[in-house]
Amino acid sequence: MRIEIAEQPEALSNTFDALLAQVGELAALGRDTRQVLFIARGSSDNAAVYGQYLCSARAGRLASLASPSLATAYRAVLDLRGVLAVAVSQSGATEEIVTTLEWARRCGARAVAVTNVAGSPLTEVADLALITQAGEELAVPATKTYTTQLAAMAVLALSLQPGGSGAEPPGGAGIGVEAPRGPGSGVEAGALRGVPGAVAAMLEVAPAAEALAERLVEVGTLVVSGRGYAYSTALEVALKLKETCYLTAVGLSYADLVHGPIAVVDHDTPALLVAAGDGPILPEMTGLARRIAGTGADVYGIGGDQEFVAACRSALPGPALPEHLAPFALIVPGQLLVEALARAKGLDPDAPRGLDKVTQTDG
Repeated sequence: MRIEIAEQPEALSNTFDALLAQVGELAALGRDTRQVLFIARGSSDNAAVYGQYLCSARAGRLASLASPSLATAYRAVLDLRGVLAVAVSQSGATEEIVTTLEWARRCGARAVAVTNVAGSPLTEVADLALITQAGEELAVPATKTYTTQLAAMAVLALSLQPGGSGAEPPGGAGIGVEAPRGPGSGVEAGALRGVPGAVAAMLEVAPAAEALAERLVEVGTLVVSGRGYAYSTALEVALKLKETCYLTAVGLSYADLVHGPIAVVDHDTPALLVAAGDGPILPEMTGLARRIAGTGADVYGIGGDQEFVAACRSALPGPALPEHLAPFALIVPGQLLVEALARAKGLDPDAPRGLDKVTQTDG
């Protein structure tokens, strides 16, 4: 796992090289669609949460997460015309995801596969496949396959935004809604090229992650929270803590946390907050850190700015990336923390109990 964490900058660079070449084709496929429907499970579902925010906030395209059981269990018949269905699976072999993408096409959607395996079953049912270039991933916990899926989400958003990508505003000029335009409102290919370097810089956080891991060895329950783009990172860190460290880690959005569950945060249940270094969400996350610290509970952080760090008992540094790209590198300190904590607890981070590399939802 530690080796594969370090391979992420190269994997991201290779993935951007491959997928940016498909922007025109992807834009053409999505030109007449109005909504994006993500189909995924596990870490891939967390990557899809990032895609949901990116497509909605930066590309002006409504995006949502699918419930695969509608297809596999309830056999629902929906009108998915005008929908771009994007199925995300590192192996491309999870039957539930393949079946749900097939179902979406039958219901009228256009289909995109995001996978790390060319020629996998998922690619065979898609109109277009985005093959990430993570290389073989041996550790069961996903690291480089997850971040390269984030790259696919960014390229997808780039292709769907109006202007520069070949994509037209969704619904045409007659719907009366102005899609985001201009600098700072979309996703820029040039900015994506700087992501691998920012991820590489985060590898230097390893010693600090080791130190934080020592503080968490005896913790049995941990609340992990973020909001906006960083929400996907909070969910992914929580998942990794559960599956790799056997820790009861509860991943919640800021809003969900403050609407009741914050009551569980106390001396025995610390919080780990994830925040980008800028953006409209940062003041809220800083305020949350102060609120939790004021109760006497321990609060730790990943990312943020100086005020955020000061509000936390301890914090791992974040990247010098704008908010909408920060999740690429914010996850790295989390991955390093998880790997270090597993070893500190005497566990094998590469092979969590009860897990296989390819997970099938149903028996």
